[in-house]
Amino acid sequence: MSRHSVLWLALGTLLFGLCLPAEAQQSSKVLRIGVLNATSASASAARIDAFRQGLRDLGYEEGKNIVIEYRYADGKLERLGALAAELVRLNVDVIFTSGPADTKAAKAAATMIPIVMAWDNDPVGSGFVASLARPGGNITGLSTLAPELSGKQLELIKETVPKLTRVAVLANSNEPGNAQNLKDVEVAAAGLGIKPQVLNVTSPRDIETAFRAAAKERANAGLVLPSPISAVHRAALASRAIKNRLPVVYWRSDFVEAGGLMSYGTSFTDLYRRAATYVDKILKGAKPTDLPVEQPTKFEFFVNLKAAKQIGLTIPPNVLARADKVIK
Repeated sequence: MSRHSVLWLALGTLLFGLCLPAEAQQSSKVLRIGVLNATSASASAARIDAFRQGLRDLGYEEGKNIVIEYRYADGKLERLGALAAELVRLNVDVIFTSGPADTKAAKAAATMIPIVMAWDNDPVGSGFVASLARPGGNITGLSTLAPELSGKQLELIKETVPKLTRVAVLANSNEPGNAQNLKDVEVAAAGLGIKPQVLNVTSPRDIETAFRAAAKERANAGLVLPSPISAVHRAALASRAIKNRLPVVYWRSDFVEAGGLMSYGTSFTDLYRRAATYVDKILKGAKPTDLPVEQPTKFEFFVNLKAAKQIGLTIPPNVLARADKVIK
């Protein structure tokens, strides 16, 4: 072998060796996921754990191939904008939002970073996606869009309170999708001969006011619609309902676990677990606009017999038999 050949071989070997670390570094890049949550770490622990488990099932491990940046607003919705901006400054690869208020804040802050919704009851109406089949922007994920939910909730409370004529509906007018929720409630209530009394709860201090207004109008049952305020203060809502001896149906099972009477709705742990598959696809290069928004497939009905006893209510056997979980 000539002297020149030896030199070229040595140079090629050196360059090849220098390339290897760079390629290895690129292939082992630690990906960053931003989690934006309007509630608190404790209030959302079970659902965030479901999301993390979904990621683990797909081969992700915190501290090894992913870093998760958690940002919680603790029910103070005015903080969401700043928290979303923090995640943008950190240049995360994807933002995972835990509800409509979070998605709204993330959408305003991040125009280029992909956003995955854990849930939204009306993503199109909220302006997050162009359609469920073709999101058309940087947002995709899961929806709780199921108009029949309100009907099922009201049917269950009417079966439990046969003489039900007036239901107090605790809603948050600031919540994206709230208008669609109220429309669904109005349609369902009309079909059951029930008159809804809409009470706006946009802050914790509105809870007491709402229950006073319900008592004044002689509401004989209540329905709590989705919002971060109700989620964070679910124990206070349940306690106030018991104090007022008002049978209330809630939108998520953790209200019942916190002392509420009954809940019917989407399994949120299932939604969070499924959301991990969206994050996985995006981290592997998929674009949100090409990932259709999925609708709920799993629903659950919880009943708390202890709460029923506290308000002097007997749950009919036919209602109890349908419960996925009964708390005694």
